[in-house]
Amino acid sequence: MIIESHKISSIENCPIITLHKHHHENGNLSVVENFKELPFELRRIYYLYDIPGGEERGGHSHHNCEEFIIAVCGSFDIILDDGVTQRTINLNRSNVGILVKPGIWRVLNNFSSGAVCLVIASEEYDESDYVRSYDEFKKLTSDKNT
Repeated sequence: MIIESHKISSIENCPIITLHKHHHENGNLSVVENFKELPFELRRIYYLYDIPGGEERGGHSHHNCEEFIIAVCGSFDIILDDGVTQRTINLNRSNVGILVKPGIWRVLNNFSSGAVCLVIASEEYDESDYVRSYDEFKKLTSDKNT
């Protein structure tokens, strides 16, 4: 992946998306398809589980990658930070997720016992797409906002 520059987004551009729940007597089904429920082509899926109590995940931003994050089991909080504003969202329903745009710092915490976090990403893994230092993130966002 070629990193052109760090994209700057606002947490206001990170919508909560409710997936349609197909209810059946024998269980529910929700679907995620490219360019339908998501505004990008799915390039990678990963999930987090067995998170020890009190631990955090995330703690980074992406230059280009978009991610759709769902609590498929249990619950957790996601803190979104655009360099100016922070917002905490509790994800606790398996058909509701949040679309995190590039240029947004995110921290996941407050995992319930047995929580599973599913992440659908617009890009394959590329370490150069990550901003892992909050100080660097703040510099990138303040450079763009000046």
